[in-house]
Amino acid sequence: MKKIYETPFRHYPLEDAQSLEPLLAAIGDARFVLLGEASHGTSEYYTWRTAISKRLIQEKGFNFIAVEGDWPDSYLVNRYIKGYPEGSNSVQKLLQHFNRWPTWMWGNWEVAALVEWLKEHNETQQLGKKAGFYGLDVYSLWESLDEILTYLEKRDPDLIESARKAFKCFEPFNNDPEEYARSVAFVPEDCEYEVLELLNRIRAKASAFEQDAEAHFNTEQNALVTVNAEKYYRAMVRGGSSSWNVRDEHMMETLNRLMDFHGPDCKAIIWEHNTHIGDARFTDMARSSMVNVGQLVREQHSRENCFLVGFGSYKGSVIAGKNWGAPMQKMDVPEAETGSWEHYLHQISEMDKLILSSDIRHIPELQDPIGHRAIGVVYNPKTERFGNYVPSVIPERYDAFMFLDETEAVHPILTQVAGNTPPDMYPWTF
Repeated sequence: MKKIYETPFRHYPLEDAQSLEPLLAAIGDARFVLLGEASHGTSEYYTWRTAISKRLIQEKGFNFIAVEGDWPDSYLVNRYIKGYPEGSNSVQKLLQHFNRWPTWMWGNWEVAALVEWLKEHNETQQLGKKAGFYGLDVYSLWESLDEILTYLEKRDPDLIESARKAFKCFEPFNNDPEEYARSVAFVPEDCEYEVLELLNRIRAKASAFEQDAEAHFNTEQNALVTVNAEKYYRAMVRGGSSSWNVRDEHMMETLNRLMDFHGPDCKAIIWEHNTHIGDARFTDMARSSMVNVGQLVREQHSRENCFLVGFGSYKGSVIAGKNWGAPMQKMDVPEAETGSWEHYLHQISEMDKLILSSDIRHIPELQDPIGHRAIGVVYNPKTERFGNYVPSVIPERYDAFMFLDETEAVHPILTQVAGNTPPDMYPWTF
């Protein structure tokens, strides 16, 4: 087969933020820009996504960044950068709230730099124009229940009883989602009714809360998290693709809620792993009936209205764990497998580069699936060729791709894990 790197196609050097002009032009008027990563532990993925996000916020008026993180922890960041009176006065302490394993995903100095920039940017903006920061993920069942209880205890004696009823239903499982999932997998007694009732009652009383609409949105979102987290943990025990789909459908539902909350003209930046933002229909995920955020946002908001950017590198280092819940460590990332997407891009040149899908759709070899590296929070460099390459039709999975020839590990903020590790989703540990 003819080598891809022997087929000339246009690519753009990546050197600094000004190198992003071709990408910004290609994004155009899209309202959804999804920025991926090939691992959860690579410094350059965070710094380049920050550079893109800054320009989108400053030059194109994007309203918020939504990340593959828990809602309660991310909402603390949102309050901090918007200057609400409560909260931490230290970005390091703030990001240590991300104490669910893997803590390094959002508790790192690269994210700290983004958070401080957002806070500084927002100081010059009116409240309705301040850029936000939100979490899309579904894992925080107990944390979200705690947030609801704290909020309602001060504001609504009627609703607090529904919240306590939901909390009491989960008490026997000791804050352990796996224990809950195992206990209810094969019996009809579960906590689904309690969390649904709580969500419906909170929604019904929306107009009764104070003028801080974002605080009420936060409470309602925590209630939604409890509903979908309960559903997710039950589905997880049954296996298959259902729990993955519950998770990504929850992230899409949260994104749509944020868009509705911010108004008809708002624009969103989404930070997630490539496996979430790259359209699943153009990978082998489709054979397992798996969907993801990239697919759903295209289906629900039209392909022309969203722009998907994948990331990858040829070699370097990464922060990951040897197994689920293991201590983080810095690992070498070997040179990409021969014949993979990353290998071909390295063969073209060792220069960091931007590739627009519109420039490579004419290449016949890229109309068939090609291996594309994906590193999760669990990683073993010695065996990556057996499970870390996702067959992908690259020009359809993404609208653009940022290739960084050699990358280094992210720089974690040391945080003690709170013992609330989410259940192992191996092999889909993204």
